[in-house]
Amino acid sequence: MAEKKKCTKKAENEAVEETVETAETNAETEEKTEPTEAEILKNQLLTVMAEYDNFKKRTVKEKEKLYTDSVADTVTLLLPVLDNLERAVLSCEDKESEFYKGFELVLKQTKEIFEKMGVKEIESVGELFDPAYHNAVMHVEDENLGENVIAEEFLKGYIYKDKVIRYAMVKVAN
Repeated sequence: MAEKKKCTKKAENEAVEETVETAETNAETEEKTEPTEAEILKNQLLTVMAEYDNFKKRTVKEKEKLYTDSVADTVTLLLPVLDNLERAVLSCEDKESEFYKGFELVLKQTKEIFEKMGVKEIESVGELFDPAYHNAVMHVEDENLGENVIAEEFLKGYIYKDKVIRYAMVKVAN
């Protein structure tokens, strides 16, 4: 009888071990099985949220670029008017005349508007030549000026934010 108890206990232990092994195997296979519907929906939701976030960022960048390009295009169309106002002020001989004062006021207002918009003049005369901002149309030998120094400006250049609207047309020394 003692032998029977030993055999049955041994059989019970083996059965328990098999059950534990089966449970472990089932747990491993459950991990490897397909994800549940909730997990699938969660992954889809996260994907859609990420795509929407990227869409919002891309839309904001496109909107800013469109605005910058629109301002640059508008300023480009207005630059000849500004140039003509400057020429009119420079050509006036009588600085006390009403025409001169009127042109000067309109020129001042136009420059103020450009400044408020963020449009800046590109500094040229006396500066080093920079092909990113200047367009050299002439070259002159001048011992008073250093190498690649701008001697004269023929047409002012303008920049809006980091975008060059019009390159400054200049004469470069040496």
